[in-house]
Amino acid sequence: MSTQPVELRQSILFGEDFALDLRPRRLRRGDRVLKLERIPLEILLLLLEHPGEIVTRDEIISRIWGNDVFLDTDNSTRGAIRKIRQALRDDPETPRFIQTVTGRGYRFIAPVISPEQRYPTEAPSPEGSATSTDAQSFVLDPHSRQRDRTLRVADEEPERTVEQSPDGEDAHGQEHRRARSWLFVGLAALAVASLLALLAFWHWQGASGLPTAPQHKTVLAVLPFDNLNRDPDQEFFSEGLTEEMIAQLGRLNRDQLTVIARSTTAKYKESKLSAREIGRELNADYLVQGSVRRWSNRVRITVQLIDSKSQTDLWTESYDRELKDVLAVQDSVVRSIASQVHIALREEQKTRMNSRQPVAKAYVAYLKGRYYWNKRTGDSIQTAEQYFQQAIDSDPNYAAAYSGLADCNSGLAWHGFKSPSDALTKAYSAARKAVELDPQSAEAHASLGLVLSHSWNWTQAEAEFKRALELDPQDANAHHWYGDYLSIRGRHDEALSEARRALELDPLNLMISTWVGLRYYLARNYSAAIEQNRDSVELDSSFAAAHLLLGEDLVQAGLHSEAVTELKRAATLSGDSPLYTAQVAVALAVAGRNREALRIAHQLETDSRKRYVSPYGVAQIYAALNKDDDTFRWLQAAYDDHAVWMGYLAVDPIFDPYRNDKRFQELLKRVGLVTRP
Repeated sequence: MSTQPVELRQSILFGEDFALDLRPRRLRRGDRVLKLERIPLEILLLLLEHPGEIVTRDEIISRIWGNDVFLDTDNSTRGAIRKIRQALRDDPETPRFIQTVTGRGYRFIAPVISPEQRYPTEAPSPEGSATSTDAQSFVLDPHSRQRDRTLRVADEEPERTVEQSPDGEDAHGQEHRRARSWLFVGLAALAVASLLALLAFWHWQGASGLPTAPQHKTVLAVLPFDNLNRDPDQEFFSEGLTEEMIAQLGRLNRDQLTVIARSTTAKYKESKLSAREIGRELNADYLVQGSVRRWSNRVRITVQLIDSKSQTDLWTESYDRELKDVLAVQDSVVRSIASQVHIALREEQKTRMNSRQPVAKAYVAYLKGRYYWNKRTGDSIQTAEQYFQQAIDSDPNYAAAYSGLADCNSGLAWHGFKSPSDALTKAYSAARKAVELDPQSAEAHASLGLVLSHSWNWTQAEAEFKRALELDPQDANAHHWYGDYLSIRGRHDEALSEARRALELDPLNLMISTWVGLRYYLARNYSAAIEQNRDSVELDSSFAAAHLLLGEDLVQAGLHSEAVTELKRAATLSGDSPLYTAQVAVALAVAGRNREALRIAHQLETDSRKRYVSPYGVAQIYAALNKDDDTFRWLQAAYDDHAVWMGYLAVDPIFDPYRNDKRFQELLKRVGLVTRP
């Protein structure tokens, strides 16, 4: 018999429409290729080879790096798993693909369709399998366990010589036909048994009164609303409505519904992709699309709810209202969507919907404030502060505007644009007012926790963060800021857990992504910090904070030239924040370029007579230059100034050489910090 070529089978299907191509190695959802680096791809392949089984961390390390590698493989493994989950839109707390088995490893739990299952073929003869199976397996580890369950790809079918039966059918064919007959009988029996068991379970469940739990949470994505005015000056209104709609829907029953964060859906603004394609990329069951047109004191809002898989328009409504009624429109939309996707409104949600609404002028100013806050530059945060204040002036009982004002001042103090005496006083007053006006607002409690942390009020800060997360466990900012607090307190494992949770809730949020890197940096895991912050820079190369933290990582890793370049870029993008400029000098000093570092230190001292310059940054420069007296002189000034970054004193790597100095230990006690990172 002549040899016949067999179709190449180079994809493993899993979930609903994901595929891992083997040649070339890549991850797809439908026809769309998803970005995933080599190591995460190889780990995903290993998990797919053993569906439903625990793959230990040691097995991953052996497969990917070998047994004699001297790397931080635990963090590299966790980072790779995180990237796989991001690509698959998987939630580690309610996983659909990768389940973490604490203390052991990971298990792939979604259905997997092997090449053999997709293209059933006759089993090769013993002679054929001896020549084809092992040589052409795509498994990288030749000693992989349970080889018979491993997915394989065969390039061609080997020649086989068999005896022909008298009627022309070969003996192997007869045997295979008999085997298939018995297989069909067995499968039929198994199906009947399974059906009977299922009916019995349903009867028992109905008799016991137990509720039927959904297999997984409903996932909903609100896409950016179209600005039909086509006026850039009105862009804030459409973006603000999108963010508010996400916030409102996100407060629905969180046990049943997940709403994808704004920064993740923002990239679909004016997208030409179909609803099905967007749904696949976001792993969303439903999409909310909308448009808004504003003129004078009226607004027209159109909203659609779409089933992403069938691309069916489930519900559409248009609202032509006065501007003052726009929040009532949002409430109506939320109720309608909840009804369509069968999510029951909780009592607290009904109460919030029936609560007092801000006046129209205040609401417009608030949306402008959020629009500029989300840009996260020094100038934009100061502009946002002005709009939040306008909102408060128009409506003194507008809790969300007070929370926004508090966040702006906390941010301006952290980035070194405002003195703590000015910014933190305003931030605390605004955050306290927000909590007073709306005690059930997670946002308000998180804002108060942040300003208390910046003010070194550690006990009350933690209480506020915990209260925020109790009110809304899916508040990404609360997890993000609480993670920063935990790093400051030297609780690095908890800090990283909170930071990762924030990133899972809002994976494309630049600030959250960057601060995951800060968690690694303060825990002295510089390789993981560099990897994380390179990812952040890749997300947006114009984001100053990502360059800042990447530069600091590179300083500690000894990559001096690259560190100086990154930090200079950060200082420029920040709008010449003195704190950012100080980090350039630190990098120069560590690189041995002392004269240049001193020049910057002296310039900052001069500038401090004309504008606010954080003394902490100057102290960092002198510490990097090993000038002890100057270091402690400026640290004392930073303490007197109540500089925000003094909160990092116990964990800042720049001051590691001074940790046994009694003056340093005394400063730590006065700030209320632990003595070791």
